[in-house]
Amino acid sequence: MPNSTLSLFDLDQPLAHPAVFTVLPVAERPPAPAPHTLRIVADSSDRVAWLRARNQGITATDVAKLSTPKSIVNAAHDKMHGTSFSGNSYTDHGRAREPVIAAWVLENYGIEPSTNLFRSLGHPRHLATPDGVGVVAGGDLHLAEIKTTSKPWRSIPRSYLRQVWWQQYVLGADRTLLVWEEHLDFVPVAAVPECRWIERDEDQIAILVGLANALIDNLDEQARR
Repeated sequence: MPNSTLSLFDLDQPLAHPAVFTVLPVAERPPAPAPHTLRIVADSSDRVAWLRARNQGITATDVAKLSTPKSIVNAAHDKMHGTSFSGNSYTDHGRAREPVIAAWVLENYGIEPSTNLFRSLGHPRHLATPDGVGVVAGGDLHLAEIKTTSKPWRSIPRSYLRQVWWQQYVLGADRTLLVWEEHLDFVPVAAVPECRWIERDEDQIAILVGLANALIDNLDEQARR
């Protein structure tokens, strides 16, 4: 009996359909994904999964509240037990205006709207959902954070700066375009929003990381009880 295995690969017979391998020139190969895209945890378009993932870690919303030891205790209580606040007419207005403002940011600054939840490179429970993410020339990462307000700002609220610095840390971004739109009775007071670039601040980031880790320790301790 002939060797059936060898007969399948008879070297004396030409292949009916020889395999063809095409090697693309370097210029035509698809670009490698940006590093931050490999750390996407969830998307807020799936709100249930997004909320579940957020609850497992420390987000920019959590970090915005952290400034003192007492604030860590309060934030831990909110994370463990939830809050009674579920939104109001001001938050509804902000959600309605965000896509409009995000489109303005994209048109004028090239930062794409984003609904992704990211984790940091070094800590899987450090999380952030910036409103916009853009990769600029040289590979630098720029973010956008969008706010609406019923009052003019004399300066940027400190809690918003904490959010911005935390998002920069989680994604590895260099700067953030903070954009805010003032409204009067939920009608924008100007044709275009105001904005300001916020640069990365390593000293402030180090403080926030320490506070966030203290919050994680507090949560873990409560969970063990």
